[in-house]
Amino acid sequence: MLELEKRKSVDLLIEQFWKLGYLTLSRKYGTYLPEPAKIGGFDVDIIARQKKNYAIGITLTPEDFKNINLPKKLAYLATRQTKYSNKKVSLFVGVPYEYFKQAKDLVDLLHEDIKKNIRLFRIVERNLPKRSNRRTDQQVLFS
Repeated sequence: MLELEKRKSVDLLIEQFWKLGYLTLSRKYGTYLPEPAKIGGFDVDIIARQKKNYAIGITLTPEDFKNINLPKKLAYLATRQTKYSNKKVSLFVGVPYEYFKQAKDLVDLLHEDIKKNIRLFRIVERNLPKRSNRRTDQQVLFS
């Protein structure tokens, strides 16, 4: 059950990457893409690229907020740079809607240079709209 929720949150975070024009290079719980390697001993969910800019994506669960090492993890991942060009790698963090304020407060405690490199996203599961009864009662114009 937990893996299904984690998979959904990774999918929703990938949608945010796509909206910003990033191409997914590796992702967790994917069928066709490889799983990303650990970075500094920390698990990451997504590695993406937009032209020559790279980004790391992680999703946080309610259990992660109980971990005292979460600020260290965020700071470490937000200070990563590319190997040869030393360009900063952005950190995208997907947070459940209920914990967004708590995550924002946690990021505000970090150093100013680190904060600039972190983008928080609310992970909100969308429900499909229900079909209205009015639409099903209409007569068919063409057959």
